[in-house]
Amino acid sequence: MSNIYDYAYSLEKAIRESTEFQSLKSAYEAVMNDPESKQMFESFRDTQLNLQEKQMQGLDITEEEVEKARNVVELVQDNPTIAKLMEEEQRLNVIIGDISSIITKPLEEVYGFNQDEH
Repeated sequence: MSNIYDYAYSLEKAIRESTEFQSLKSAYEAVMNDPESKQMFESFRDTQLNLQEKQMQGLDITEEEVEKARNVVELVQDNPTIAKLMEEEQRLNVIIGDISSIITKPLEEVYGFNQDEH
C-alpha cells in the first residue's frame, strides 16, 4: 500500500484540477482585477477577520461593529463579481466537507459515531 501522504497529495491535485476549484480561482481573479470589487472584498475580509479575532480572544463585539459588518456584507452581496466568488467558494466548501466526512469515517467507526447507526 502507498504512503497515506501520497493519497493526500493526490487528493490535493484532484481538488486543484476540479472544475469547482478552477471556477473559484477564476471568480477570485475577477474580483482582484476589478479595483472596486477588490477594495470591497478586502474590506469584507478584514471585517470578518477582526470580528473572529475578537471572538477568539473572548472580547465583546460592539453594536457599532455588528452594524458595520452588516453594511459591509450587504455591499458585498450586491456586487455580482463578489457574489459569484462567494457562490463558487460555497460549492468548493461543500465538496471539501463531503471529503472530510469520508476520510473521518474510520474515526467515527472507532468511537461509535457511525451515522448509519442513528
